[in-house]
Amino acid sequence: MPTEARSHTVPRDDSPELLGPVDEGGDPRLEGDLPRMNPSPLTLRFAPEVELTDDLLWKICAANPELRIERTAGGNLEIMYPAGGESSRRNGLLTARVVLWNDGLGADEGVVFDSSAGFTLPNGAERSPDTSWISRDRWLALTPEQRLVFAPICPDFVAELRSPSDSKRKLREKMREYLANGARLGWLIDPIDGTVEIYRPGRGPETLERPERIDGEDVLPGFVLELRGILFD
Repeated sequence: MPTEARSHTVPRDDSPELLGPVDEGGDPRLEGDLPRMNPSPLTLRFAPEVELTDDLLWKICAANPELRIERTAGGNLEIMYPAGGESSRRNGLLTARVVLWNDGLGADEGVVFDSSAGFTLPNGAERSPDTSWISRDRWLALTPEQRLVFAPICPDFVAELRSPSDSKRKLREKMREYLANGARLGWLIDPIDGTVEIYRPGRGPETLERPERIDGEDVLPGFVLELRGILFD
C-alpha cells in the first residue's frame, strides 16, 4: 500500500544511489546507478566526418524495429534494451490513462503518443518519451510530411517510466533536456524506489515519495494520474 506522499527537492549533483543488499531470493537491488540485472545501454559514436542525418537515423530505426534507438544532441546513437513485460504493462497503463483523459476533453485539444514515437528536439537530439502529449494547435502547425517521421517538436508533456535497465542519472538528464527544449511538464516515475520526480520550467525538480496520484496542473488541466498499477501494485 502507498504511504502518504512526501515532497522534497532533487539534489542537483545526481550522485549515484547507494549500494543496497541482495536478499536470498535474488531480487535486484541498486548498485551504483543500475540494478545488477542489466548492463548500461550501448552508445555508438561516429567519426567526425560521418553525419548521422535525420534520414539515416530513420533508416537505421526502420531496419531495427526491435531496438529502442535514440540520438543524442552530440550525434551519438544510444541503443537501449527493449522493455520487459512488467515495465511494458506499467507503461501501457500510463499511456492509456492519459488517452482516456484526452478523449474526455471533448474539444480534442491535444494528441497523445506512446513510447514508439520519436521527436527531433531543437538541440538535434531524437528522443522517445514513454508517454507524451502535444497540444493540437502545435501538432497541426507541422506539415503532414513532418508528422510522418521524427517530428521536429518537443512535447508539451513528457513522462519517463524507469525500468530495471534504466540509469536514473541518464533519465534525469533527459528530463532536463526536455525542459531546455520546450517541455512544460515532465514526470519521472520510478517503481524501483517508489518516487515520482516532477519537472517544471524555471524550478528545481520536486520529488514525491510513494504518492497515490499526481496532478497534470495547467499543462494537462483536470488530469489526475492514479498511480496504482504504475508506481505500485
